[in-house]
Amino acid sequence: MLASNIANAGTPGYKARDMDFDRELARQVGDSPVRKTSARHIDNLAGVSGNGVQYRVPLNPSLDGNTVELSVEQMEFSENSLRYMTTLSFLNRRISGLMTAIKGE
Repeated sequence: MLASNIANAGTPGYKARDMDFDRELARQVGDSPVRKTSARHIDNLAGVSGNGVQYRVPLNPSLDGNTVELSVEQMEFSENSLRYMTTLSFLNRRISGLMTAIKGE
C-alpha cells in the first residue's frame, strides 16, 4: 500500500490509502477458525480484506486533489523496513540459538 501511494504521488486526484494494522490483526486473530493448542499461539493470519483500507487526511492538501505526501510515505516506508529487519534479526538469533542447542555445541 505504501509503495502504491509513492508510485501515485504525481497522479491527480489519487487518494493516499492506509490501514490500521493493529485493528486488522486483532480482527484476524479474533475470527480464526483454527484451534490453538497453547495460549501463546497466534491464530490464522489470513490476507487483509479490502474493507480494512482507509484514506489518509493530508497535512498539506494539493490543488490537484492528490492526498499523497511523499515525505510522509517515505517515512512510513522506512519505519516499516526498519521494523521488518529488526524482526528478522531477532528471529535469526533465536533460530541460531535453537540450532546450537540441537547440535549440542
